Amino acid sequence: MEGAIFSQIAEKVADTIRKVVLEITARVMQSYFHILHQENRLRLCGAIALVGLILMVITPRIPHSPTHHFFADMRNFLGVPNTLNVLTTYPFLLIGVPGLVLCVSGSCFSISLKGELWGWVLFYSGIAAAAYGSAYYHLKPDDDRIIWDRLPMMVSTISLLSNLVIERVDEWAGISCLVSLLMLVFVSAAYERTFDDLRLCMIFHFIPYVIIPVLVFLFPPKYTHSTYWFWATGFYLISRFESLADMKVYNVDRYLISGHSLEHLCLAMVPFILTVMLCLRSIKITRDY
Repeated sequence: MEGAIFSQIAEKVADTIRKVVLEITARVMQSYFHILHQENRLRLCGAIALVGLILMVITPRIPHSPTHHFFADMRNFLGVPNTLNVLTTYPFLLIGVPGLVLCVSGSCFSISLKGELWGWVLFYSGIAAAAYGSAYYHLKPDDDRIIWDRLPMMVSTISLLSNLVIERVDEWAGISCLVSLLMLVFVSAAYERTFDDLRLCMIFHFIPYVIIPVLVFLFPPKYTHSTYWFWATGFYLISRFESLADMKVYNVDRYLISGHSLEHLCLAMVPFILTVMLCLRSIKITRDY
């Protein structure tokens, strides 16, 4: 009896502490928003992007590794090469196509600006295309096919970043960001093919996912449910870990599924989470700057 009473008291104390910590955090963030003016926030985001570009320039050329196309799990089932690596790309199709339809139809999703609509259409188009591009690459992994694995995801990534700029900063700034980054995507793809150098492509794998949470933290949201951006970023980071630990994951789960296949599934969670966010969110009544 005494143990049960003590447990209840401990739970109440813990719950009270959590509420106090959340309230203090909310107040600190609100004060921080008022202190840090929008121009300074933009400078901070620009500085992060500039540091990334400088690191890209000073880093030696990164050619394709001869072992890059060899994955931990390359088993063939029913005559399909690299079966699990191929099959795990199709969740992108299952999320990308319905998301694209919902964007175009204007139902379910809370999208208030035309610039946002363009960005989300491009995002879901890239996600759907990733299913085909990645499957095509994994059927016969080589240097000629890998661009079709990377290009759709790069397009989706810059669309996400541009959407966030449209939502949090300014519509025309976000549209300009979308157009310029889209051009840079194709330039980086051509650069990779011509000079066998992955540095430009690596920018789209890392810098946007640093800037996105910074934008979410620094700029006040226009919509509710903005924490979904952090969840999406978290799943992306997990997918990167799984990709790097491809063989280790495959050994740990006793050759059931490799880290690379799990990377595909974790990456598919990013558009899934954002789809849920678009369905649930609504425009906030007040927006503190």
